[in-house]
Amino acid sequence: MAPVEPKLVSERPADYAGDVSAEEAWRVLKEEPKARLVDVRTSAEWTFVGLPDLESLGRDLVCVEWQSLPAMQVNPSFPEAVAGALEGADKDTPVFFLCRSGARSRAAAQAMTQAGFKAAYNVAGGFEGDLDAERHRGRKNGWKASGLPWRQT
Repeated sequence: MAPVEPKLVSERPADYAGDVSAEEAWRVLKEEPKARLVDVRTSAEWTFVGLPDLESLGRDLVCVEWQSLPAMQVNPSFPEAVAGALEGADKDTPVFFLCRSGARSRAAAQAMTQAGFKAAYNVAGGFEGDLDAERHRGRKNGWKASGLPWRQT
């Protein structure tokens, strides 16, 4: 069976596999048994904002901070930590990276591409999405606004 190819929201960049919508990431996660989702936000965001819930897919979410509070310095062992957490995945496996709005996850996808992963995608809009006209997140785009499963602790 041929691997599921995600539909990109814009032209493919040279330094990672590209940007996909949250809905497209969910579709591929449902259809491609090896596909994985990596949340790169901080532990505070996971705790207080919530997490994607992959339980209905029988999958575990991988959580590895791209940057750590309070200084928001980049995690120097990020590629190794992600590679170690992706049990059963190889360097051709579609891996979707998610942050608050899509900036940190794009950097994470670029780093994983440099580490040899050929299908490292950024989830455009992230978990909370872009700011709306009232300067609120979670309404315009992203995982939560798309109505995809999520949970809080």
